[in-house]
Amino acid sequence: MSSERFEAGLEIRREVVGAEYVDAAIENAGEFGRPFQEWVTEACWGSSWTRDALSRRDRSLLVLAITGALGREAEFRLHVRGAVRNGCTAEEISDTILHTAVYAGAPAGVTGFKIAQEVLREEGVIA
Repeated sequence: MSSERFEAGLEIRREVVGAEYVDAAIENAGEFGRPFQEWVTEACWGSSWTRDALSRRDRSLLVLAITGALGREAEFRLHVRGAVRNGCTAEEISDTILHTAVYAGAPAGVTGFKIAQEVLREEGVIA
């Protein structure tokens, strides 16, 4: 697939979650999963992340709140790394998880803090 929106989405997706991750996701999708990867890249990244009203930093914090509230651990982990790449601090990530726990429940907070702490340590953001 090659459209302007797809190409813009692919660029942002690679910048936020890492080219290695994105390229592997697309490659490993095969023929069966390729339409989904194309849709995610064009619709999610090319249509939403390219908009100007919210910064990438703000979008990252929103994604953490949403994936944390929904219990989507793999996506949450991926987007903690993306939040760091987009300039979010450990304190901002912590406050986002805490705020999510208020509205989505303590279990969302427990899981969110556990995953974020692991990722932030791996990234060298916290000790």
